[in-house]
Amino acid sequence: MTKQIFAVLVSAVLLFLWQFLSWSMLGVHQDEYKYTPNQDKILEALNANLSENGDYFLPGVAPGTPMDQEQAFMENQAGKPWAKISYRKAFNTNMGMNLFRGFVADLAAAFLLVWLLMKAEKRSFSSAMLSSLAVGFIGYLTIPYLDSIWYETKSIGFLIDSVVQWGLVGVWLGWWLPKR
Repeated sequence: MTKQIFAVLVSAVLLFLWQFLSWSMLGVHQDEYKYTPNQDKILEALNANLSENGDYFLPGVAPGTPMDQEQAFMENQAGKPWAKISYRKAFNTNMGMNLFRGFVADLAAAFLLVWLLMKAEKRSFSSAMLSSLAVGFIGYLTIPYLDSIWYETKSIGFLIDSVVQWGLVGVWLGWWLPKR
């Protein structure tokens, strides 16, 4: 049991460290967000027109719009500008709780992977490595990649994260967990 707990803790730290480096020092995700010199004007307009925090897709129809009217509206919008907006009334610069929640999520992900690996009758370096990479690819394909398809966004940074962080965890678990 101690071996599995240690495997989970080190795996979570590896995930957390890569995520920190990826989003801060290495700039892996910098191409995913654009800068506009009009940001003050845009934020002023959003603040004047949006009353609550939330994620918005524009253009859209009011809730309860009949399906035939919604379909006609969407056909009319073809080829016109659209936007996906994440709006918050206040910018929160306190990262402590976010970092804590991120580490707890990494602990949970590491626990689930170790739990799955411990169910395998034959554990080897390669099976742990490939299983870890498979988990990373499953996460990438079903969340950021699908999002990039529907919203025409870039997801290469998330692919890099999936390969690197789950590859590091796979190397660690492949070395630490195999039956000897």
